[in-house]
Amino acid sequence: MRGWTALCVLALPMVAACGTMNRAVLDGIELEYEVRGGGEPVVLVHAGIFADWFKPLLQEPALTGRYRMISYHRVGYAGSNRVAGPVSIAQQAAHLRALLRHLRIERAHIVGHSSGGNIALQLALDAPEMVQSLVIMEAALPVSGGPERMLATRAAMAPAFEAFRAGDKARAIDLFMRSVSGPGYRATLDRVLPAAFSQGVADADTFFGQELPALQQWSFKREDATRIAQPALAVVGEKSPEVAPIWRERQEILLAWLPRAEGFALPGATASHISTAASQSRQTAPAPNTTAIPA
Repeated sequence: MRGWTALCVLALPMVAACGTMNRAVLDGIELEYEVRGGGEPVVLVHAGIFADWFKPLLQEPALTGRYRMISYHRVGYAGSNRVAGPVSIAQQAAHLRALLRHLRIERAHIVGHSSGGNIALQLALDAPEMVQSLVIMEAALPVSGGPERMLATRAAMAPAFEAFRAGDKARAIDLFMRSVSGPGYRATLDRVLPAAFSQGVADADTFFGQELPALQQWSFKREDATRIAQPALAVVGEKSPEVAPIWRERQEILLAWLPRAEGFALPGATASHISTAASQSRQTAPAPNTTAIPA
C-alpha cells in the first residue's frame, strides 16, 4: 500500500495514550505539538471541535515507521493558547507556517481534515514552497446555491447555535455533529477517541466563536485553486453524501479546480470518522498515481 493512501485510511480500533505534548512559542502564541517517527515530514491539521481527530494515525506503525508525523493543536484548542477576537483562516495558515519554521522543516506533506483542509489549502497559496503535497479530507469549502440554500443551511444549524448561546455547550456540539455527520457519529467517536467529546465541549467557544465565523469569511475560488500546483489527494467519506449532499459538491469542486487532484472515497466512512476509519479499509484503498506523492 502506498504511504499516502495509508494516511487516509489507517486507524487503530482503540487508541493508546499519547506522549507528552511539546510547546512552541510562535509570534505571541503557544501551540502544543507532537512528533512521532522519522522520514519525510507529514503535518496533520485537525478539523474543528475535536482537537485529536488525527490521534489514531500517530499510533500507526505503518506511518511512523516511514514518516516524521507531526500533529498539533490549533490555536484555541486543547492546551494551545486561547486568543481574543477573530482568527482568520489565513492567520491559522500563518501559525502552521511558523510551526514548520520552528521545527526547521522546509517542506512537508500537509494533511487537512474539514476546516484543517481549508488551512492546508491556504498554506499552499501563501507559502507554496513549504508544501510538497496535500491530502484534503472533506474541506469546509464555500459552495454556491443562492439565498434559498443559505437559508436552509442556517435553519439546519440554528438549534446548535441556540444551544450554544444558551450556554449548553454539550448539546450545541452534539447537534452540530449530528447535522454534518449523522446521528451515529458518537459511537465511533467514543470508541476511537474516548475523551474527545468532553474536550470538544471545553473548546466550544473557539469553534462557535472563532472558527465558524472565519470559515464564513474565507474565500476560495477557481482562480485560487489553479495556483496550487502540488499533487493533491481529495478524500470524501463514502457515506458522507448520504448525510449531506454538500460533501459530494465539495469533492467535485476540488477535483475540478485543483490541477493535480486525485479523488478517493473512503469505504463506509462519514465526516465523523473519516480520519479514524476502520482498519479493514486498508485492503480496498487504491494507490495514488501521482508520482510526487511518496510511495
